[in-house]
Amino acid sequence: MLEALISKFAQIEDPRCDWRVEHKLLDILVIAVCAVIGEAESFEDIALYGRCKRDWLGRFLELPGGIPSHDTFRRVLMLIDPECFERCFLDWVRSVFRPAAGAPRQIAIDGKTVRRSFDRQNGRSPLHLVSAFAVEHGLVLAQRATDAKRGELTALPSLLDGLDLRGCLVSLDALACRPEIAAQITARGGDYLLALKGNQNKAHAEVKRWFEANAFSMHGSLRPCFDAFDEGHGRLVRRRVFACTELEPLAALQRWPGLTTVLAVENIRSINGSGKVTAEVRYYLSSSKLPPTQLATAIRSHWAIENGLHWVLDVGFNEDASRVRERTAARNLALLRKIALNFARANTTLKASLKGKRKSAAWDNDFMATLIAG
Repeated sequence: MLEALISKFAQIEDPRCDWRVEHKLLDILVIAVCAVIGEAESFEDIALYGRCKRDWLGRFLELPGGIPSHDTFRRVLMLIDPECFERCFLDWVRSVFRPAAGAPRQIAIDGKTVRRSFDRQNGRSPLHLVSAFAVEHGLVLAQRATDAKRGELTALPSLLDGLDLRGCLVSLDALACRPEIAAQITARGGDYLLALKGNQNKAHAEVKRWFEANAFSMHGSLRPCFDAFDEGHGRLVRRRVFACTELEPLAALQRWPGLTTVLAVENIRSINGSGKVTAEVRYYLSSSKLPPTQLATAIRSHWAIENGLHWVLDVGFNEDASRVRERTAARNLALLRKIALNFARANTTLKASLKGKRKSAAWDNDFMATLIAG
């Protein structure tokens, strides 16, 4: 895995002046990757890791100028073209992470804000990153940046263009529920699973009326395809899923390419001891030919991107606490965290938590070598 990553890093053009270069670009990037795996969170941490591990790093890196300073790491990550860096990451993921033929493949796409990356002096809002996440394997597939959450739609087309969507079910939230996004996914050989909300007023109102008449009324004939109870965290939740595959009555959905199923998910919650009961219904559109029960599972699985990526970045990597405000450096540092996450998740030799793997890699050079070898 490291050799494959180095071969992709070699495609990055060194932005520094030749006559001022003391450290090889590849050395800087590989040290940064190993340091972030080993729980480094800042440029000072990365330089400290390099100094502590100089003898070990010297086994496979040239290090003609020794270990770079923290200022060098900061300057290089400020200068590297983030678009090129993200393309290299995408190429690396596609070359080394290949699911078995016929294995289920769901790609969840969602955005996350790096909260402390705002820059009041220059009037910049926090950096917002859109990521593609392989649900079954817990791996990050791609990253794109926008200036705000409302800018996700501008980043989605290029993000989707870089992914291999053949045979994949792509799940997105309501912000991306647009016919043009659905058309792009189906054109690339994938299927979509989109949350339908009020931003698609006509379609949402028509779907809501249909399910209220056929599923949620006393005289409704539609039976749930999934009905189960889930108890935990002091609450009891009943979850019912209804599916409509006969789409002729839903005229507002005729412009959605390849649409096969419309789903309504009803969550009825009761908080233990409070006597309070709440109900919520959410609607989804899908082009997949999977049975509605599997689509119901995929709807829940979409939130793996929140628990398995965004939460991990915030809690495990302290991403929200990072005060790197220079936009390019913050974006490239965020990608280094995702590279480190993929290395740790891909390792199966140590049965430990992600935090345990990163600590072991920081303390044990042999395990770090095993982890980055893949």
